[in-house]
Amino acid sequence: MSQLFNINLENPQHRLIVHTAEILRDGGVIAYPTDSGYALGCMLGHGDAQTRIRQIRGVDDKHLFTLLCRNLSELGNYAVVSNSQFRLLKANTPGAYTFILNATREVPRKLQHPKRNTVGLRVPDHAVVQAILEEIDAPLLSMTLYIPDEDSVLSEAWEIRDKLEHVVDLVIDVGHCVAGATSVINLTGDAPELIREGLGDLTPFGLS
Repeated sequence: MSQLFNINLENPQHRLIVHTAEILRDGGVIAYPTDSGYALGCMLGHGDAQTRIRQIRGVDDKHLFTLLCRNLSELGNYAVVSNSQFRLLKANTPGAYTFILNATREVPRKLQHPKRNTVGLRVPDHAVVQAILEEIDAPLLSMTLYIPDEDSVLSEAWEIRDKLEHVVDLVIDVGHCVAGATSVINLTGDAPELIREGLGDLTPFGLS
């Protein structure tokens, strides 16, 4: 049965953040709130955890993970970022965006787009997620929490735990969580390309 942590959004309890990091380092899967709905997460290097997340989502290995990073400095370890891309990212992170960028060698090939060698990255604007990322000192592999055959996206921790208590190791509750998804923007071309419209404002990218 999964654990349930009630974490204060404005002042995350350090002991619970440390315990969350331990679960992740041990190969655990967590369901956690972000600035764009709940997500499923695990750490790089834990193939079994990645498989579990795909099973929960009902997707195959062609469905790619997003890498959650603390900041642009960490993001730069996993993506090739030009000067113009950096300016756009600096002006719009943290926030509810997923950016498609060219991957560096730090990203395992199986986590990259098989033909384009790209990867989705984001810097979340969420105090609890930022605390977790700081504690694990690494990016988090993430996938939006959709459950197959569900009519709506789940946004209440108790409901998520009720449905997933036997397949995730931890559910984090911070109270209210916005139900939605990131705006996905491809920055690998000559101009930003909208892949999916979500909560992130498209105006700064000339896409509105």
